Amino acid sequence: MHIKYESFIREPLVEGKKDYHQVSEDIVRPIEGKPGRMWYVGFFFSLVLLGYGLFSVGWAVYWGLGTWGVNRTVGWGWDITNFVWWIGIGHAGTLISAILLLFRQGWRTGVNRAAEAMTIFAVMCAGQFPIWHMGRVWDGFFVLPYPNTRGPLWPNFDSPLLWDVFAISTYFTVSLLFWYSGLLPDFALIRDRAKTKLRKALYGIASFGWTGTVKNWQRHEALSLVLAGLSTPLVLSVHTIVSFDFATSVIPGWHTTIFPPYFVAGAVFSGFAMVNTLLVLTRRILHLEEYITIGHLEAMNKIIVLTGSIVGVAYLTELFMSWYSQSWGEMAAFQWRIMGPYWWSYWAMMTCNVVSPQLFWIKKLRRNVIFTFVMSIVVNIGMWFERFVIIVTSTYRDWVPGSWAYYSPTWTEVGFYLGTFGLFFTCYFLFAKYFPVIAIAEIKFVLKGSGRNFKEKMIGYQDMSDEQFYHAVEASHDDHDDHGHSEEKVAAGAAHH
Repeated sequence: MHIKYESFIREPLVEGKKDYHQVSEDIVRPIEGKPGRMWYVGFFFSLVLLGYGLFSVGWAVYWGLGTWGVNRTVGWGWDITNFVWWIGIGHAGTLISAILLLFRQGWRTGVNRAAEAMTIFAVMCAGQFPIWHMGRVWDGFFVLPYPNTRGPLWPNFDSPLLWDVFAISTYFTVSLLFWYSGLLPDFALIRDRAKTKLRKALYGIASFGWTGTVKNWQRHEALSLVLAGLSTPLVLSVHTIVSFDFATSVIPGWHTTIFPPYFVAGAVFSGFAMVNTLLVLTRRILHLEEYITIGHLEAMNKIIVLTGSIVGVAYLTELFMSWYSQSWGEMAAFQWRIMGPYWWSYWAMMTCNVVSPQLFWIKKLRRNVIFTFVMSIVVNIGMWFERFVIIVTSTYRDWVPGSWAYYSPTWTEVGFYLGTFGLFFTCYFLFAKYFPVIAIAEIKFVLKGSGRNFKEKMIGYQDMSDEQFYHAVEASHDDHDDHGHSEEKVAAGAAHH
């Protein structure tokens, strides 16, 4: 058995005196037991928001998009703003799943399952906005390229809006496969622990007959690496294509080559912030503080500092290039962003996305749970304002002063947006109740190398001489022959060498 030894300087990934059985008990307990009061309260409010969103969408479909606040100047208002915002939130799950897996970052094991689920639900929410923005939603299938008898009616493959359809559907499919394949061994564990026939049958179907053989694990590992390889370019490509919705136009404030890397960094930035929001709530409500540790939150906050700084550089680059271009349209667009009627949105964006994340350079704040939770919400508020600034403040004043307009959302647009929160959290609460929110198999894999229990056992070997060490190993070997355990001997050898 291969044991990964870690230095004592490195923070444990699993706190407490945990063994394999205790890990299973702690993570499966919320699934096998009844949900607590906080779960019911959260689920109820999620359903209320979802119901309000369905009513708002139904109202807009019945009466038409004239019920929205969009006008002939600002054709994309809250709808596309929220679409880009939700797509960005979905990026962190794929990043944690794919890229950190390929780089063998052990700290991903405590957070990857919730992050992957967040990706699925965020993309589901994002997909609603372009669908209902069509107005005649019953003709939505026209965007799909398939043989038809409607004469010359065919999707415009030169349009980045069609690229969105392919990119997001591919992204959703690969993310769903990645998430579900990781669940298979955990479903099998719940199946084997089930005490009712119905539960055993349902989790048996969900686990696809997983038996835990060497062949099962070999194929699981191979599939994970293949999906990680497919997902890694998707992390870069999906939000790059979303940025092309704007960058391929000729509108001042949109027509810029910095958008692809700028959008990708912003997506990871907002996605990690949302993961932090969910992790803080999950570890508190489900009592998983020993698996989602302060170290996990600190690692997430470090990435938020990095991506927040990249986004800040992009904002300053945009300002510089608008001046350097000496284009009247570009300079006017940014002047109106900063000092026009929407000045408050621009400065809210700069404060939340550039200034506030820099507080995470302070270690005490970086490891503070309450501060992390508040900052995760602040960051996502700022990222929403970024999308609002890009979409609305670039279009509300065009080349003809007579068509200048001020855009404000109506109650149907606000209701639609709140409804997607309802959809997101309804799915997440159901996921937390019926699915393991932490990857049990992966936690067990890192337990012997990164668990506090293991690290404390290794302390005694650190200060031994070679002779004392070999005597201790021989004694341990004899003891383990009697009890049928050999992991500590191997681990001790790894620790001493």
